[in-house]
Amino acid sequence: MATEAIQPRRSFIFTPGLKPEMYPKALASGADIVCVELEDGIAPKDKAAARANALALFETPQADDGVERVVRINSLRERFGLEDVNAILATETPPPSLMMPKVRTPDEVVQLDTLLTEVGHATRLQVIIETNAGLENAFEIAQCSQRIDALLFGGVDMAAELRCENAWGSLLYARSRVVHAAANAGLDVIDVPWLDLDDPNGMVEAARLAKSLGFSGKGAVHPKQIASLNEVFTPTQETIARARRIISEFEAADTGLVVIDGKLIEKPVLREMHRIVAIAERTGS
Repeated sequence: MATEAIQPRRSFIFTPGLKPEMYPKALASGADIVCVELEDGIAPKDKAAARANALALFETPQADDGVERVVRINSLRERFGLEDVNAILATETPPPSLMMPKVRTPDEVVQLDTLLTEVGHATRLQVIIETNAGLENAFEIAQCSQRIDALLFGGVDMAAELRCENAWGSLLYARSRVVHAAANAGLDVIDVPWLDLDDPNGMVEAARLAKSLGFSGKGAVHPKQIASLNEVFTPTQETIARARRIISEFEAADTGLVVIDGKLIEKPVLREMHRIVAIAERTGS
């Protein structure tokens, strides 16, 4: 199985498009994904300046440092989102990936995919599921474009739409729907950032719960959160060793299943084993 496309997505952090001087610091933070923010973190009066600053960052060739670069544009259902897309289509040095907020239907993603294809941009996509309509359509959204690499769960907006508490139990059903949609499409799925900087233990517990549910990583709002998130979502040495053993025994057996430690292991498990090993290799675990 080829693993070149497997990218660790254990953690991500936003950096404001309005302050391009913060971009190098974000790249050095240890996060697997650095997202330049054009949406919620930018006031309407500053949108144009943030957009220009963000796109200027990519006029310079990016280092091959393993950090995934993303720009979160505004919703395509809003004027600012359309202006973001028009500027990206016009540039010869587009961002490597775009994060799409408040996606409600597959049509939004398909439209952006078509426009990017028309101008020859290889830009990838990440899609945030944070509306009730998006949750209902998550399964179809996840499969609607070959450009999509990950789904993200936007818990704050989702809780507001559902009129429920922004808590694990209240949002478990919604989270599970997003994990289900991502898994069916073979995508990574990333949990909402932890907002309380004064509760690092709560963040670690939330990250562990997210991992147990099937999430690939979780967002951060401050660099001091990243090391802990990376630790939670990095495969343990025991897990890595077991994955390598399963891969080795499958290759040696050349059958659709093997028995390891008395447990039947079937071929579909192999994809996740390869993913674990690839992430371990890329993170130096």
